[in-house]
Amino acid sequence: MSMFLSLKSAIEAKLTIAGIAHLTESERISLSDSCGRILAEDIISKENIPGFSRSVVDGYAILSTDSVGAGESIPAILKFKGRVEMGTISDAEIKSGTCIYVPTGGNVPNGADAVAMIEYCEQIGEEVLVYRPLASGENIVFADEDFAEGKKVMDAGTLLRPQECGVLAALGFESINVLKKPVIGIISTGNELVEISEKPCFGKVRDVNTTLCSAFVRIKGCNPKIYGIISDEKTALESVIIKAAEECDAILISGGSSKDERDNTSMIIENLGRLLIHGISISPGKPTIIGEVYDKPVIGLPGHPSSAYVILSVIVSELLSAMQGQKNNFNTIKAKLSENVPSAEGREDYVRVLLSDGFAKPLYSKSGLLNTLTNSNAVIRIPAGSEGLEAGDEVEAILW
Repeated sequence: MSMFLSLKSAIEAKLTIAGIAHLTESERISLSDSCGRILAEDIISKENIPGFSRSVVDGYAILSTDSVGAGESIPAILKFKGRVEMGTISDAEIKSGTCIYVPTGGNVPNGADAVAMIEYCEQIGEEVLVYRPLASGENIVFADEDFAEGKKVMDAGTLLRPQECGVLAALGFESINVLKKPVIGIISTGNELVEISEKPCFGKVRDVNTTLCSAFVRIKGCNPKIYGIISDEKTALESVIIKAAEECDAILISGGSSKDERDNTSMIIENLGRLLIHGISISPGKPTIIGEVYDKPVIGLPGHPSSAYVILSVIVSELLSAMQGQKNNFNTIKAKLSENVPSAEGREDYVRVLLSDGFAKPLYSKSGLLNTLTNSNAVIRIPAGSEGLEAGDEVEAILW
C-alpha cells in the first residue's frame, strides 16, 4: 500500500497514539489492593489530620514566651503539672509558668504553643528547667496542619505508590475509585511460528513476541489477553482481530507489518477501521503500523523480537500510559559513549547499549538476533537530524 512509502516521524507517531488513546472506565477496589493503580477521582480530606495537636518529640509542653532568654546559665524554671499518656486527650491547660510532659505523638494540652525537647530540659522535683528558647509552634503538629478538612489531597490520575496508600489509610479511605487496568490483546502472526513448548523444526522458530508483549504490558500496569499464533492468512487474522477489538481496549499484533503481499495486517485494519500510519522513520521498527478497529487502538509490531521491543518501549509505552491518564516518563541516566555510533540522517535511531562505570557501550547485532536484549541495559536515541555520535559524547540513556 502506498501509505508505507510515506514514513512518519517518531514524534508524529506519538501524537497519533495520543489522539486514539482512551481512558478506561473506573472501578471501586479495596485500599489494600490499590498499590500500583491509578486514581479515578480527586481525594478530598473528610477531616482534619491529625485531628488534634500532637508533639513530634518527647518533652514538655510550654508557652513559648516563658522560654524567652533561656540558656545554659539562666534556664527558664517552670512548675511541673503532670504528664499526658499516649492515646489520651489531656483536659489540662498550660498557663504561664507551667509545663506538662508529652511523649512523641501525644496530645499537646490546650494553651501550649511549643514543646521543649527532653534533651534540653532537666526535671528537679516539681520544677522543670528549660535550657534553650523555643519559637511558637516548635515541635508541634497542629490539628489540621497535615491535611485540612475539605482540602484536596490527591488528583485523579495519581499513580498510587506505597506513600499515597499510607496517606489514604490516614484519611480513612477503606476503598477508592481507580481506573480499570486496560486489557491489551496480544496476537502473533506468522506461518514460521510454533509454541514455545515445541522443538522448532527446520525453518520454524518459537513464538517469542507473545511472551515479550505480555510481560511488557503487565509491567506497564495493563492486563494482556493472549490470542495465540495466527497464520498468515487473511480470513483467520481478520476474524481474531475482530474478536480482540470486541473484547479488549487495545491490540498488539506482532509480525505482518512489512511491505509484502503476504502481510495482511495493514489491509485488514484499513478494511475494518482506520489505517493511520504504516511506516515510521525509526530504526529498528520502520514497518510499524498504527490504526484503529472498532475505535480500539491497534499497533502492528515488527516480527523480530529485538525490533518489537524497541517499538514497545518507544511507541507502545506512550499508548499504555495515555490509556491510564499518565505521562510516559522514561527512566534515564547520563553517560559517555565509549565509541562512535553512525546513523542515517533522516531517521531516529535507537541503539542498545551496556552502561558501566559512566560509559555507554553500543551493542550491535544482525537483525533478528536476541542476545542484545539481555546483554543491554539501556538504549540511546540518535535524533533524525544527526549523522551519528562520537566517542566521548554525553548521551541520555533510557534504562530498560
